[in-house]
Amino acid sequence: MIKLKNILLENDGEELDILKPRRNKEDRQKNYINVVLKQVQNYIKNGSEGNLNLYYIPITELPDNLTKVGRHLFLNRTQIQKLPNNLTVNGTLDLRETPITELPDNLSVGGDLYLSYTRIKTPPKNISVGGSLYLRGTPLEVNYTRDELRQMFNVKGDIYRFS
Repeated sequence: MIKLKNILLENDGEELDILKPRRNKEDRQKNYINVVLKQVQNYIKNGSEGNLNLYYIPITELPDNLTKVGRHLFLNRTQIQKLPNNLTVNGTLDLRETPITELPDNLSVGGDLYLSYTRIKTPPKNISVGGSLYLRGTPLEVNYTRDELRQMFNVKGDIYRFS
């Protein structure tokens, strides 16, 4: 016991706080984001097949080399602010409750596009939505008519909004 105490007191006679975390919260979050981005790169490397589930992860943007998602891309409740240009999502693209303010040009969504409770004010150029469009709680639902939205988003399915 005395040897252990001597080891702990070697730091200029002051006790070391052995229970003190070695990294702070910001470092852990950065490491977590780096791990997730490596997983996204592996997803791309493996042919971008299947779903890409990133909801609740504190990422702000995706890598530019992500051009295709084989099925669904779930980004709801993330801190996403930017999507890569020329992105094709074969299934659903879920951006609900994110701070994103604009969509990239040439976005293609084969299934539904969920934009509810985002800050998007205008549609991008050359977008297509093969399923339905969900706009509840967005500036888009207030600024445009259903027919304008259908034409601008090239929506095949229904358009859901408050009004």
